[in-house]
Amino acid sequence: LHSLETMNNSRISTVTQFVLLGFPGPWKMQVILFLMILLVYILTLTGNMAIICAVRWDHRLHTPMYMLLANFSFLEIWYVTCTVPNMLVNFLSKTKTISFSGCFTQFYFFFSLGTTECFFLCVMACDRYLAICRPLHYPSIMTGQLCATLVSLCWLIGFLGYSIPIFFISQLPFCGPNIIDHFLCDVDPLMALSCAPKPIIQYVFYSMSSLIIILTIMYILGSYTLVLRAVLQVPSSSGWQKAFSTCGSHLVVVSLFYGTIMVMYVSPTSGNSVAMHKIITLIYSVVTPVLNPFIYSLRNRDMQFAALKKVLKIK
Repeated sequence: LHSLETMNNSRISTVTQFVLLGFPGPWKMQVILFLMILLVYILTLTGNMAIICAVRWDHRLHTPMYMLLANFSFLEIWYVTCTVPNMLVNFLSKTKTISFSGCFTQFYFFFSLGTTECFFLCVMACDRYLAICRPLHYPSIMTGQLCATLVSLCWLIGFLGYSIPIFFISQLPFCGPNIIDHFLCDVDPLMALSCAPKPIIQYVFYSMSSLIIILTIMYILGSYTLVLRAVLQVPSSSGWQKAFSTCGSHLVVVSLFYGTIMVMYVSPTSGNSVAMHKIITLIYSVVTPVLNPFIYSLRNRDMQFAALKKVLKIK
């Protein structure tokens, strides 16, 4: 009877909105942060749109590698858009509130798009492995149809994977307080606000995240181990330079992305401060997407030429 009464009280007092504290501070600091994140957001949209347009307009770039890169840029645009606009609004808002449904919608898209990015990086590593280790068979293996199938699978698995766990987390009782000391709806602060005992879905969520991250990074490292072994067998230095130029940008992106998410969702982070959690999340959710276009374009002559001639219209 007592447990039933407690459940009824929990349902009655369930919160309808959350407060995202973000980066608290004086008004002047909030304005400065707003302008900085807005600039980063604009650069992210511009850079990734430039890659998409370059691949779309330049027929020389209608190859699997660049088609994957264009889809990856499209993914990055949505990845930052699911969190940054709300963050910008909160910088200039006094209430800093987000509705219950809005919070879990952001939570779902943030993890689904992040998971999709993990699988995209795997497919891009596979593409580089085939191009370098199986150059004669590459055109017959990595066809346009296979490339489209792999892209579709990345989106499908990414968006289906977290749908059930996040649904069950949203059904937990949240009795208050409703203050999230973060700039987005992440799993740790949400689970801390639930008034239910630690449910099994929490362990399922963490296990699932760790499994996806570890398996995908192992696949990527395995692919590039085979690539490195093949490259070391090439006698000419020009072959080395060509191989590393095609793989170097992807390895830099993988290092930036996985280096931060592994700290958050694989290694124990209970000893880290809340401020450190925010900084780490900011790096892989906001900073990395703005660096990706520069990393890929600066290390790729074809992309530089296409971006200059087709996007900026420079003869």
